Amino acid sequence: MFSTEYYYLVAGLREWTLDSDTKGFDVREIIDEIVDELSTSDREAVRLLYAYYDCENIIARRAQRERHNQLGNLSAEEIGAVLEERNYSLLPANVAKVVKRYVEADDEERDEEVALDESFERAIFEAYYRDLAASKFSFLKAWGSFDRNLRNVAAAIAAREAGRVVADVVVGDGEIVEQLKRSSAADFGLRGELPYIDSVIAAVSDEKNIVEKERKIDAIRWAEAESITVFDFFNINFILSYLVKVNIVARWTLLSPEVGREMLNRLIKELDAKELVNKQ
Repeated sequence: MFSTEYYYLVAGLREWTLDSDTKGFDVREIIDEIVDELSTSDREAVRLLYAYYDCENIIARRAQRERHNQLGNLSAEEIGAVLEERNYSLLPANVAKVVKRYVEADDEERDEEVALDESFERAIFEAYYRDLAASKFSFLKAWGSFDRNLRNVAAAIAAREAGRVVADVVVGDGEIVEQLKRSSAADFGLRGELPYIDSVIAAVSDEKNIVEKERKIDAIRWAEAESITVFDFFNINFILSYLVKVNIVARWTLLSPEVGREMLNRLIKELDAKELVNKQ
């Protein structure tokens, strides 16, 4: 199967810049402009990537919290349609099944009780990572595995330091999850499996400044997004990697405009189309 090459799109990405107060960075506009140039199939890949934020928004809405992340595919009204009108077709397959099960369990008019053995938040994210694993796009498969492991390791470290049960905070299953649950080693015995685990431990355990801690974790994400696509230059995998980094920039423009500007300038510097062509 041949992938579409987006030469002109990638060349145009470097034109986005930030002014001194970050008003020049509109993440929603950037995403929409990219999606408009993609094939129908590749648009679905982007939609699945951003379904993570739909999961966040569904969790918040179900918990009656006044919060909506604009990076999600679904508007606040569409999130309402999912939960109140039972329009599960707006969601990825596995996520839809979980939301349906929990929404029906909330229905006071049901004739029988539905036994739910885990939190809604854990269940929906487990489902989301299953959807990524089932994707035909190699970047989404690799990113899903990495992102789940990174979040699980960070959660396990924090839980152990707080005296909580690690099994209560990790998502999914598999060898790494089992190792996190049972190992008493400082690195959970995963140094050989996860090359970034020392960096995560340093960020979570050793860094007392919360902002710097988050910055270090995002630096790990940034590096992994690049690593996954080291041999991709103009295809959908490259675009997805770029969007992951755009998401990081978007987060930091809210947390710290200076850091956001620094990250976007770094991203633009990496997008020299001439250098990309020379790599092929």
